[in-house]
Amino acid sequence: MNAAIPVLDGHNDLPWELRVRFGLDLERCDLARGVPEIATDWPRMRAGGVRGQFWSVFVPGVRPPGQPSTGSFFGDACEQIDVVHRMIARYPSDLALATEPGAAAALIESGGPIASLIGAEGGHAIENSLEKLRELYARGVRYMTLTHNENNEWADSATAEPLHGGLSAFGREVIAEMNRLGMMVDLSHTSAATMRDALGCSKAPVIFSHSSARGVTDHPRNVPDDVLAAMAAGGGICMVTFVSAFVSSAVAEWAAEFAAAAAEAGIDSMWSPGAKERGDNYPIPRPDATIADAVAHCEHIREVAGIDHIGLGGDYDGTTWLPVDLPDVSGYQRLFEALAERGWSRSELEKLGWRNAIDTFARVREYAGS
Repeated sequence: MNAAIPVLDGHNDLPWELRVRFGLDLERCDLARGVPEIATDWPRMRAGGVRGQFWSVFVPGVRPPGQPSTGSFFGDACEQIDVVHRMIARYPSDLALATEPGAAAALIESGGPIASLIGAEGGHAIENSLEKLRELYARGVRYMTLTHNENNEWADSATAEPLHGGLSAFGREVIAEMNRLGMMVDLSHTSAATMRDALGCSKAPVIFSHSSARGVTDHPRNVPDDVLAAMAAGGGICMVTFVSAFVSSAVAEWAAEFAAAAAEAGIDSMWSPGAKERGDNYPIPRPDATIADAVAHCEHIREVAGIDHIGLGGDYDGTTWLPVDLPDVSGYQRLFEALAERGWSRSELEKLGWRNAIDTFARVREYAGS
């Protein structure tokens, strides 16, 4: 390849890292010079061809001990939105806010500041209030992930025991209001039943901001083939994520074994003190995922959903479990090179990189006000 393929990535948790590592104090790190202890900074985004980014404003459904909090999920989400706006204001030559698909496309094509969009991760952030959903939209949020790792009071998560069998009646109201606003319905983290319910009631296309294919790696965070096909028929997009346990069956099996051993030892949360260290020291070495695993998911989703319904959502700074050759945001061009070697054309790579994401966003905006 000659010129870099632009990327509009669907999910990056840098705002959460700014909270955890730096107490939301942007003076404590210089993202323009580089921050090697995290996966994202502006030099590495430029190196990876990242021209647009949905910044995740993540609020955990179970508050980690010792983390600052406003005392409410909604308040914490608003704090996360605020840090994105402050980040954009602090680095105007590097970032520019985009709340519409046309503005994002213009920034991507211009080679200027990185188009910065906002997605809220975890529907518990609205605290069962359509008014708070509308407030998130007013503050710039353009997609909301219906759940995180836990169920909420109106939708089931992929990684919790079912509570509703999918969506509750109020969950359907949430989706109707998101359609009216022109806010994308993000089904990453949801159960397969929630996915199917949402596809059945959403008038607008749906997205998966950071999920891969269950037909390649049988993990509950991935998307079953029938859902991929239905998503595509409705004009949506699945944005392939790089989390090792989601793209590698060997890593997924290791993670399941470790989780069972951790539960037996009384560790019931990823936030438990020493949980990561116990994982690093688990007597069975953790296998590595590689770029070939990500390639397999891209090829499978292209086959099942079609080339117009696939994108990228790396989940950088939302996980430390990444393929060894995709460790940070600088690696996207290596993925494109690997796909090109398997016959993907430049046009197909551009669709994967950013055009499909813009087109899906535009289709969702067409339903706004209906």
